[in-house]
Amino acid sequence: MIAPGAHCMPSITPVHEVPAKAISAGLTFLLAAACGLIVANLYYAQPLAGPIGAELGLSPGATGLIVTLTQIGYGLGLLLIVPLADLIENRFLLAGTVGLSSLALVGAAFSTNYVLFLGASLVIGLCSVSAQIIVPYASYMAPDATRGRVVGNVMSGLMVGIMMARPVSSFLAEFFSWRLVFILSAIGMACLAGTLRIILPIREPGSGMSYGRLIGSMVKLFATTPILRRRSAYQACLFGTFSVFWTTVPLLLAGPTFHLGQAGIGLFALAGVAGAVAAPIAGRIADRGWIRPASLCAILSVAIAMVLTRFTLSGSTFSLVLLVLSAILLDFGTTANLTLGQRAIFALPAELRGRLNGLFIAMLFAGGAIGSAFGGLAYATGGWQWSSMIGIVAPLLAFLYALTDRPKS
Repeated sequence: MIAPGAHCMPSITPVHEVPAKAISAGLTFLLAAACGLIVANLYYAQPLAGPIGAELGLSPGATGLIVTLTQIGYGLGLLLIVPLADLIENRFLLAGTVGLSSLALVGAAFSTNYVLFLGASLVIGLCSVSAQIIVPYASYMAPDATRGRVVGNVMSGLMVGIMMARPVSSFLAEFFSWRLVFILSAIGMACLAGTLRIILPIREPGSGMSYGRLIGSMVKLFATTPILRRRSAYQACLFGTFSVFWTTVPLLLAGPTFHLGQAGIGLFALAGVAGAVAAPIAGRIADRGWIRPASLCAILSVAIAMVLTRFTLSGSTFSLVLLVLSAILLDFGTTANLTLGQRAIFALPAELRGRLNGLFIAMLFAGGAIGSAFGGLAYATGGWQWSSMIGIVAPLLAFLYALTDRPKS
């Protein structure tokens, strides 16, 4: 079934698809684990920016570049590398980008100055988009009846990777060295590149387009695909709230309200992993055709989660428990809506999915970047009450927009 807006698609030469038969549980697990391991590379350095900058001679005011350059690389990769899934044999593309990320991680681990480390960070971000090549690849291999379930299972791995990366890197750095984090990840990426190259079935796109035309077509694709624009807007708002929360909650926890140390903050971050269970649940709901009502519930749950955080400022044990529950609910809603959105856009023609996913995640990423920037500024100005208000307004805007999505009669 083709989603609304598909009639506006540019004409594309048919693609040579992997047969749409039931994907094995083992292969689904491999793809989910690969997504989690790859995307974790984006987040390992976030809690380590201070010690990395101090050791490599980066001034305190410039340590933010460690995270920023990784994010810039990721944003560029979403627009310049992910669309190649519609042009280059996917198994080869995945093995190449994951292998290159291994080399970049080695460069980061053995950097002797901040220039080398920042250059490696840019490449790490650029290559981490291979996780967003895996997600549409999984959708190609699943029949329509179970596509949401497969995408949801793969996305659960991705979300676990996002939420586990920070506490894992914090604990390793505390007991060993920040360099060990990158060494272990480099070994993991090298092994993963070989595994994907050997095990994954071949998928050879047949778009017949040049790279220039492929990239140029993305502007038209975004302009002529209403479902992509709508789902991107929803998720940009939710991921903006997600970023507001996870950028500022460590400051709240470490401050005079809760007085938590780095280990306590790391344990708190583990609570967010529970939200990853939303992905397979949302996938199954989507396969039943309930995307719209499920999206409304997911969006509203994020707003409710942020409202609850405004009642956690007493510093009591109950406040901390409520904050943990809010984190789980927020991550649950954000992850569920992400899976629902990808299921919706993957109902569009298969030969477009690389570009569709690149655009969708790029919009999500932009929302997250804006949320981090404004959330940090709001917290510095008015504390948690101000930053949490941004986190409430964004999903409410998405909810009001979602109400305008009327089913076709």
